[in-house]
Amino acid sequence: MIRHPAVAGQFYSDDPRQLRAEMARLVPVDVPKRKVIGIVAPHAGYLYSGGVAGALYGAIELPETVIVIGPNHHGFGAAVALYPDGEWLTPFGTVPVGGHLARLLREHLPLVEVDSTAHRFEHSLEVQVPFLQYLRNDLTIVPLCLGFGDYERCQQLGEGIARAIGDFGDEVLIVASSDMTHYEPAAMARQKDQLAVAEMLALNPLGLHQVCRRQGITMCGVIPATVMLVAARSLGATKAELIRYATSGDVTGDNSQVVAYAGLAVW
Repeated sequence: MIRHPAVAGQFYSDDPRQLRAEMARLVPVDVPKRKVIGIVAPHAGYLYSGGVAGALYGAIELPETVIVIGPNHHGFGAAVALYPDGEWLTPFGTVPVGGHLARLLREHLPLVEVDSTAHRFEHSLEVQVPFLQYLRNDLTIVPLCLGFGDYERCQQLGEGIARAIGDFGDEVLIVASSDMTHYEPAAMARQKDQLAVAEMLALNPLGLHQVCRRQGITMCGVIPATVMLVAARSLGATKAELIRYATSGDVTGDNSQVVAYAGLAVW
């Protein structure tokens, strides 16, 4: 099965040459690279969040295998939807789904369902893939689209991902796809997001989940980020760093109603 792009030509260029030029502009090459376990990366149009995503991806070493976890914005499909065996197509070409690791995830996690429906229109995973392809041409991905909200399943899923990666026996990057606060004044967005970022930097998945709920922080990928933190801690992570934070107002000049973006690495 081939998953065709849903937002090429909208969130990013559908022309391979233009997209490669955009990547060359967004991803720095002259910065030290760190081996990490997981990241939180934004998923808006590259015009708005590409600078944050590029700074983040430029600062990490990318292994061959990547689990990409995104929120289900459309509500279609399974609550924990694993894309079937096959390939994802972008303007850069196809990327195979990592069948072996996907099978290990299903062995360790009965709540995972093989389902392409949740992925068909979802942009949160798709916009990560060209960055990954740009940095590595022998890439395999394991795409998970999440449509639930409780912490209990975050913990189950994160711990199961860690066990599957342990059995896999090779390096795996976990990408949690998320934007931060949506449609609030820039100063208020930053104030709220500092609370969520503080929990992520403290490697506190429960704290992240709780602060977003209690403070009304509209971090659309709080569930993927929580899952990633659970998995990263189970895999031995002890540190995290905020690589870059920005808002759409930094691009448009309109700070009255912004969407915010954070790029954060965990190791």
